[in-house]
Order: sequence, then structure tokens, then C-alpha cells
Amino acid sequence: MLRKPLLLKIYEMANMQRWNDKIRPVELRELDKQAHKMIIAYVLGKFEENKKVGFSWAEIIEGGIFQFFHRLILTDLKPQLVLKIKENPVKYKELNDWVYKQVECYFQPVGDDFCKRFQNFLDNLPAPKNNINTSILHAAHFYATKWEFNIIERTNPEGYEIPEIRKRLQDELEKNYSLGGITYLALYSKLRNFIDLCGELRFQIRWGHLHRIPKTSVIGHMLIVAILTYFFSLEMKACEKRRVNNFFTALFHDLPEVLTRDVINPVKKSVPGLDEIIKSYEKSEMEKIYNLIPAEWHNEIKVFTENEFSSIVKVREEIREIGSSEISKKYNDDSFCPRDGEIVKASDDLAAFLEAYLALKNGVNNVQLVDAKNVLKEKYKSKIISNIKFGDIYADFD
Repeated sequence: MLRKPLLLKIYEMANMQRWNDKIRPVELRELDKQAHKMIIAYVLGKFEENKKVGFSWAEIIEGGIFQFFHRLILTDLKPQLVLKIKENPVKYKELNDWVYKQVECYFQPVGDDFCKRFQNFLDNLPAPKNNINTSILHAAHFYATKWEFNIIERTNPEGYEIPEIRKRLQDELEKNYSLGGITYLALYSKLRNFIDLCGELRFQIRWGHLHRIPKTSVIGHMLIVAILTYFFSLEMKACEKRRVNNFFTALFHDLPEVLTRDVINPVKKSVPGLDEIIKSYEKSEMEKIYNLIPAEWHNEIKVFTENEFSSIVKVREEIREIGSSEISKKYNDDSFCPRDGEIVKASDDLAAFLEAYLALKNGVNNVQLVDAKNVLKEKYKSKIISNIKFGDIYADFD
């Protein structure tokens, strides 16, 4: 079962500022960069999934989560310093062993196998260049960093290190031109526009009408929901396809908000039927996004964004809506392409609870946050989904 220390540890990423030695026209946070990176990894992975030996969505997802925590622990080290340490393999190995010791206690509730995979990931840093999954993550990392740098450079055109940073990022991206997605992004603007549009979710703040500490963006929230959903999927012993579907559904579940903005639940519920109108508008507006991505991706993205909280399986090419518990009993196999919308929804609500909890803990005294925290805790007090007792998770915060 997920425990309070791990849940709170994840949110430390929301406090981490990026480029904090440069003039920034907007706040750039590490949580948002990691979220943007995983969206870019999805885009790059779609070009490779059917043609590269060794390709694995699960390995990409877990690699992204491992990099998330690796960065969380080494937050105070500038990239240039990390590169210098990498030149000494012995010291870099010792540093990564220390990282594992800092994170192991948080990962224990997720399971021994997950801890072993994290340790193996650290033991293999720097990642092998001939591994397609690590190559995708590497390219996504530098593409997301370059996206931020394009903003920074405009306000620091003659700034210290700017030419060196520009050259280093360009060199790193050029190393990945063997990836079809990187070449496609270099040549065609539509897919670049999709990544830019997703990036705009960095600047949409959750609970925008309320003061909160820490603030979380929509895109940062999406990644946190995706990580929680993946951890729950491991706890359910979900098959690989189910884990992958759950993660990417959670990662993209709020994508329509780039067109509609974050509409809070009290507004959605204020007038009977308003929620359905908002959902219908989101669906029609999503056509603008579909026009930016290859047609063969449309059905998958629609499942991720239009039907995100339904638990489904595919039986003889027919999509059936069933409960997560039934999936666990009868359809927990890659051949059924299962997806637990109920788990995505529960993770979404847990993330909202944690946002309210942390704001109150950090001294923001607001009745709306208190109400949201109490309502969610009551909602899940006796809730069990696929043998996950959500009431016990919320009770951890008593």
C-alpha cells in the first residue's frame, strides 16, 4: 500500500525551481519539466513502438519515474557538475548508490521487485546508448530542456553561459537523429505545435482562484496522477499493457484543459447538466489537437482524454466497459488491452486531496481547501478498487 512519506516526497518536486540562476519571464519548475518530458517520450515512442527490437513502454515509463526520483535527490547539483562527476565512474557509482539509499525507504511499499529495478537502473547509469528505451528518454529530456531554454534565451540573449548551453543542447539533440520522432519534429511543425500546446499546461495553475503552497500546474498534476496510477497498477499486479494504458491515460487525462482551462468541481457541479456541457465542449475542441498528430494515434488519444475514467477491455475488437475488479479477475492480460479508469479517477482525487492537505499544512487557511480535503476523505473512507483499500491511504493523513 502507498504510504504517506512517498506521497509527500513526490510533491517536493513541485517546489523545485529550474534555471534559477537565469532571468526567467515565468516560473519553470522541475515537476513540470518531468511531465513535459514524459509527454515528449510518448510522442517519440509512437514512432518506434512497432519497429525497434527491445522497445518497451513499461521500461520507458519506469525509467521516467526513476529519473524523476534521481533528479529529486540530486536537485542541488547543476547539470555541468553532474557531467563532471560522470567522468569519474567510481565516484558516479558511489553517488548513485547514495541516491538509492535515500529513496529505498520510500519505495519499499511499492515492492521489492520495483526497488530492484530502480537499483539496476542506477547501476547502469550512464544509460547504454544502444537501448532504444533509454535513448527515447534521453532525447525527450533534452527536447524538454531545449523547449525551456528557448524561453530563457529570449530574456538572456547575451547572458553568461548562454552560447555554451545552446551548443550543448543542440549537440545532444543531434545525437538522437536516429530516432524517427526527432527527425519528424525537426521537419514538420504540426507535431512541434502539439508539444508546444502541451507545454502551455505548465502555465495553467491548479485551483487558480486560491492561494496554495506549493502551487501545482495542470501538467505537473497530470504526471503525479500518472505516477500514482502506475504504483497502484503494480499493487494490483496488473499486466504490462494494463499498466501502460493506465499510466498514459493518467498522463493525458487533463489534456483538454489546454483548450478549456481548469474548471474546478464546484463550478462543474453548480448547475445540473453543466458538467456534461463542459465535457461535450472539450470533445469538440479536441479536434484541434487531433489535427496536430498522426491520424493513427487518434483512437488511442481519444481513449486517454474522452473516456478517461471508465474501466475498459477490448474483446474481439469490441471495447467493453466493465469494473476494475472484474478486469483483475478475468481480463488481466495484454491481449484484452485493459485500462482502469476507476484507478485513474481515484489517483486524480488523491492528488487533489494531497494538494489541499499540503496547502493547509503549509499555513494556507482556507475553508474551500478544508472542505475539499474532508469531502475527498469521506468519499474514499470505505472505497476498495481491485483490492486497494483507499480508506487506509487517507487514514494515513489523520
